Amino acid sequence: MLNDTFDLMDEWGPEKVVCVSDRRTGMRGVLVIDNTSRGMGKGGTRMSSGLSVLEVARLARTMTWKWAAHDLFHGGAKAGILGDPNAPDKEGILRAFARALRGEVPSEYVFGLDMGLTEADAAIFLDELGDRGGAVGLPRELGGLPYDELGVTGFGVAEAADAAAAEIGLPMAGARIAIQGFGAVGVAAAERFAQLGAVVVAASTSKGAVIDPAGLDLARLVELRAKLGDDCVSEYGGVQDAGAALTVDADVLVPAAREDVIDEHLAATTSVRLVVEGANMPTTAAAKEVLHARGVTIVPDFIANAGGIVAAAHSMDARRSPFPVEPETVFTMISAKMRANTANVIAESRARGLMPHDAARAVAQDRVRAAMALRGQLPTA
Repeated sequence: MLNDTFDLMDEWGPEKVVCVSDRRTGMRGVLVIDNTSRGMGKGGTRMSSGLSVLEVARLARTMTWKWAAHDLFHGGAKAGILGDPNAPDKEGILRAFARALRGEVPSEYVFGLDMGLTEADAAIFLDELGDRGGAVGLPRELGGLPYDELGVTGFGVAEAADAAAAEIGLPMAGARIAIQGFGAVGVAAAERFAQLGAVVVAASTSKGAVIDPAGLDLARLVELRAKLGDDCVSEYGGVQDAGAALTVDADVLVPAAREDVIDEHLAATTSVRLVVEGANMPTTAAAKEVLHARGVTIVPDFIANAGGIVAAAHSMDARRSPFPVEPETVFTMISAKMRANTANVIAESRARGLMPHDAARAVAQDRVRAAMALRGQLPTA
């Protein structure tokens, strides 16, 4: 394991990998601070039964590029807890995790929301630490900006998709959208797509997929999601295998669940013209090559799903303020940032002859390298 951790380290980071555990609760977790040349480490905190240190490190690196690509001054970091997010003893595990990281939070890292955690969980972190500066994504009753409730990330995904569609000559009005992962991000994206005139033809959860070429009854599906969670697709009717949402005939595919769900085979056979990565790292490296060769445009994850970090930036700035963050201001900035950055990445991709991921990463790396040089952090050899 030690050699594996060393293998994570390169010229960019990570600067710190902190593994923690608690005997009484069985809590096991990790914090990875990747690169803080442009600001303190910030990234979401997730809880998953299949979590690994490598997964968290990859996500922390994605955050480094995400902050820099959007020219926001924080560094890449990520935290994770190995465990069932629906476990009855979840609160105890969260409190143990917060206690174990008192040395790093909030001076080097601030808890946020990611897969498996909610605004209520952020409130637990705040209570355990006794410091409003220790977590963002808090309920509004605690002075926070509730990301999931407001749907900031999903809203930003749809805004990025609309900007990308305009760049490739795909009218969003009437465009067929397939969404893999109908959680907080997928739901908010679907609702925004509908406002933009698109038609959601497929949606999936861990329990299966629902598909209708004429368009799903989105209002009904969203209502069922609020009541039943992932079982909403079963109650909706006509449920199919969850993977069917990835292969349905559509114009735009939004993977908004887990990593590496788009592989080479899917990339070679998909009918879509545009892939908008709502999840982190949903497309394998080989699949990106295949999609690019086929002329399918990809909006990279650290561009497409950055609505959450715009909201997080506002929340970080206001952590100890007595004044609440106004959602209208945040949505306006998300729309402007997402549209401008998406158009810029696609233009850079064309100008440099690079895949969108490589073009976006090049911009981010230039900014991080410049900050490292000014701090005297570049390798001497």
